[in-house]
Amino acid sequence: MTSDPSTIVAHDEDFPGGAVVPPIFQTSLFTFGSYQELEDAMAGRSRRPIYSRGDNPTVQIFEAKVAALEGAAAARAFASGMAAISAAVLSNLRAGERMVCVRHCYPDAWRLFTSILPRFDIQVDFVDGHDAPAVERALPGARVLYLESPTSVVFETQDLPRLGAAARAEGAVSIVDNSWASPIFQRPLEHGVDLVVHSASKYLGGHSDVVAGVVCGRRELIERIDAGVFPLLGGKLAPFEGWLLVRGLRTLPLRMRRHHESALAIAKRLLGHPRVVRVCHPLLGDPGPGVATLAGASGLLSFELDGDQAAIRAFCDALRLFKLGVSWGGHESLAFPVAAGLAQQGANPLAVFGVSPAIIRLHVGLEDRDDLWSDLAQALDRTSD
Repeated sequence: MTSDPSTIVAHDEDFPGGAVVPPIFQTSLFTFGSYQELEDAMAGRSRRPIYSRGDNPTVQIFEAKVAALEGAAAARAFASGMAAISAAVLSNLRAGERMVCVRHCYPDAWRLFTSILPRFDIQVDFVDGHDAPAVERALPGARVLYLESPTSVVFETQDLPRLGAAARAEGAVSIVDNSWASPIFQRPLEHGVDLVVHSASKYLGGHSDVVAGVVCGRRELIERIDAGVFPLLGGKLAPFEGWLLVRGLRTLPLRMRRHHESALAIAKRLLGHPRVVRVCHPLLGDPGPGVATLAGASGLLSFELDGDQAAIRAFCDALRLFKLGVSWGGHESLAFPVAAGLAQQGANPLAVFGVSPAIIRLHVGLEDRDDLWSDLAQALDRTSD
């Protein structure tokens, strides 16, 4: 079977009736022709769907394609990225154990790790993932190493081969959130990481019309998820969402190349603007420890504005093509000011880890890049009024 991403996402085996897109198995359960067939399925002697809280044929097509893209033996899809993260972590931790996590991880993952896991007597230590020796010093005794390369908001990379090997030497399972790069630009399993998680709501879906997640890795680790966390917590992916995700994957390689080119061009222009203090983009500035594993960059970056709260408001309100929103990965361009995120109730990792409130995250979509730059430039001009 080919390993080329373009062929993986575009080619299928024959579907019933010669259809070129998969059918949607919009059913809650599957029936059996005999007692023996039912018993074999219940006992695991035959792999066939029983109930759509477990396997569903439409969802399985999506899982197989993502596994192939990541070079994984198996994958399990979920109803959200957070469900995928929760399953990957909870299937490898027990009460009284410890996890090491990079700082600047996805804020809701941080909230899970700091507010929910301690209820089960699970300790989480946050370290600077940019500093590989610091991670290695924190690893002894840990059962899980949780990575996100590049990280959220500031986009720091980690040395995946080195940290994957360090986790393996300590008997810890390494997990990396690969949502930013997608399997088009980074394949962590090839560099020694054990499990890969995605918010499939982002680039895998690509159309901002589905919320989903997926975990990929060795079959025994996916089976560990299937043994309890997946069926009992109930975070299953629905058939229609699975179908939407297969549709989204068809254009993933093309979209990622466009995001890469447009975002890098805009990041370089931002670097030269007098109202911009710094630009956070993994491929600009000093190469980080994890840049070697990146074959390209996505459309997500951030910059720090030279201005106060009033300037941030003026910039955001002046935008016309960039919409204000919390997500990313779709066709549309988005801006998210960290200052607005800090207004969210409860503890916030951006404040805990000292992220500047003057940082604005951008998702560069599929619009014309010159039009997008013109929008940013006129909005930046408004900050000095």
